[in-house]
Amino acid sequence: MSFQDIIFYFFSTVLVVAALGVITARNPVHSALLLVLAFFTSAGLWLLLEAEFLAITLVLVYVGAVMVLFLFVVMMLDINLDHLREGFWKWFPFGALLALIMAAEIGMVLMGKQFGIDEMPAPPSRATDYSNTKELGRLIYTEYVYAFELAAVLLLVAIVAAIALTLRQRTGIRGLDASKQVAVKREDRVRMVSMPSEKKE
Repeated sequence: MSFQDIIFYFFSTVLVVAALGVITARNPVHSALLLVLAFFTSAGLWLLLEAEFLAITLVLVYVGAVMVLFLFVVMMLDINLDHLREGFWKWFPFGALLALIMAAEIGMVLMGKQFGIDEMPAPPSRATDYSNTKELGRLIYTEYVYAFELAAVLLLVAIVAAIALTLRQRTGIRGLDASKQVAVKREDRVRMVSMPSEKKE
């Protein structure tokens, strides 16, 4: 077993343990921190696959932005944990079935020879001036440009839908009407009252 294989199995073990900790931890802050650990180990696996750009993007975007925001939300809100765990046992059989299917797929990949599956060929060696970022950009904007544009349109639709949901009129909730605030005048908010001055005796 080579040193690269040892690093791969180490990162994979940490990733699986951290992922299990995310769904089994009772404290949501602990779950978020374990998810950060899972993202870091996933970035390490990306580095082993020579995908440096994806690894640094995973760390910067998810760990540096999304998880920090999620931690702030979790720590600032009073979350009812009992309410969140109400449907756990209801969906547990379905989740267990999916876990078994994924474990069977991983086992077939690891024991491919026993199932008659040929091993994947080793990736070709790259030149010293090979740029992972340049190759990724070339693939996105040439071979996968339609899928990239479709993903962009879906994200745009999701953004518009999120804005539309927040702007809808809901009863029983206090809100601000921006158009009324902009159209307000000084006379509507400030009223001058004339009062006689008092004399000190």
